[in-house]
Formats: sequence, C-alpha cells, structure tokens
Amino acid sequence: MLVERNHLEWRFDPECTVRLPQATGYDAQVIVLCSQGYASSLAADSLRRLGLHRSTDVIGGFWAWAVQGLPVHQPSSGRGCSM
Repeated sequence: MLVERNHLEWRFDPECTVRLPQATGYDAQVIVLCSQGYASSLAADSLRRLGLHRSTDVIGGFWAWAVQGLPVHQPSSGRGCSM
C-alpha cells in the first residue's frame, strides 16, 4: 500500500483514530520502501520509536530490488514510479 511519508506515523499508529485498517497493533510488521533506501530507513526508525518494533526497510530501496530482478509491477494507469 502507498502511504505518503508525511502521513506515515499517524496512519500506522494503532491508537490513532484515522489509522489504516491494517494497523491493528504494535506487533504489526511494516516494511517501508522508497526509491534508494535512504528515506525508508529513517521512516522505519520513526515507526520503531512509535512502538512498532517490527518495522524495517529494504536496503537500497526500489532500485536495489529491481536490479536484483525481483518482481516489479508496471502500473497500467500511467501513474506511479518509472525506471
């Protein structure tokens, strides 16, 4: 799911009234992904400080994922990331 960085903490905080339905507790696993892995490491750390201790990120981000040949879905609507 896509969550903007500015909304991350309150959308994943299980105690927030406008949280995502998937934010069911502090034990939820959250894997954060950004383009190159820099912003996602900071975001995952922020979630851990919030109490979501299973939060992590993908080292190297989307670019590293794609270079390894892992599955990438190209959106048909013309929206989303491009390489």
